[in-house]
Amino acid sequence: MIHLRKVSRRSTAILAALAVTALAAGAATAGHVASPGFDSNHEVALPGAELDFQHVNPAIQMATAWGDRAVGAHGTFGKFPPEFITPWHTHSAAYHGVVIKGVMTNPFKDDPNVPEMGPGSYWYVPAEAVHATACISKEPCEFYFSSESAFDFKPVE
Repeated sequence: MIHLRKVSRRSTAILAALAVTALAAGAATAGHVASPGFDSNHEVALPGAELDFQHVNPAIQMATAWGDRAVGAHGTFGKFPPEFITPWHTHSAAYHGVVIKGVMTNPFKDDPNVPEMGPGSYWYVPAEAVHATACISKEPCEFYFSSESAFDFKPVE
């Protein structure tokens, strides 16, 4: 299990519960904005200031860059608050992630050497791999993730 600096067990449990609620709700609803009329044969330039970040719960925000994460292939930006960790979970499909801001970890179950990842760092999660995702910095974390399939969140004990 990873250790978050100066985060109490109770705070971690509360944030974990929020993460489960957020990610499950975010994956199950189309409350995010998909890129309207996206056509892979036409160029796109989307300034960061124009991203439509929406809370999927009080702690987690997501914004769609392209596609629709509820139904298929997508590229999505995410924000985690400082010192935040999701509960252990899996996804039905693999995804790729890149840290944009802050310091994150993406521990896999029973991994004794979890690297800290700053901006520009990359991670990959195979389908059904048990893992958590955390922002371990004192500043909020921002990241980008993409998948060829819909996004879901399945908590494990």
